[in-house]
Amino acid sequence: MGFSSKKKPNHITDRAADALEKATDSNPSQDDPVPGPSSNPSTNLIINDILLRSVGRLSRLTVEKMVLGRQYGSQFAKDAVENRSIVHTLAAYGVTKVATKSVPGAIAVSSALALKVLFDRSQSRRKARRSGQKVLRKQAKEDSAV
Repeated sequence: MGFSSKKKPNHITDRAADALEKATDSNPSQDDPVPGPSSNPSTNLIINDILLRSVGRLSRLTVEKMVLGRQYGSQFAKDAVENRSIVHTLAAYGVTKVATKSVPGAIAVSSALALKVLFDRSQSRRKARRSGQKVLRKQAKEDSAV
């Protein structure tokens, strides 16, 4: 479980999965097969993983485009969301990994985000808005590296 040798769950997802298992399993003493179309549990796990990641990505992109599209227009939002650099994508993935690995990671990421919001609010609204719009405009250009 997680990254330790302890038998006790130490990962947020371990704890959530155990709680869901206890709440939904009618016979907890018997192991249940991994649900899916194949009789091979490994194949079912891969299928479930691909489906969950695909649905998650589609919903995330849709929400991001919707949020930006309300203020900047749908075409600009589409360009800004779809033209992200690899560095930006990997940074977001890495921060998400840290936030979901453990409670201290979630606290650290939440604290960093709160500090960023406080920093943005400490600057003048025009300056903060101009800075954000500049990054979005640069990101919306296809040949941009942001």
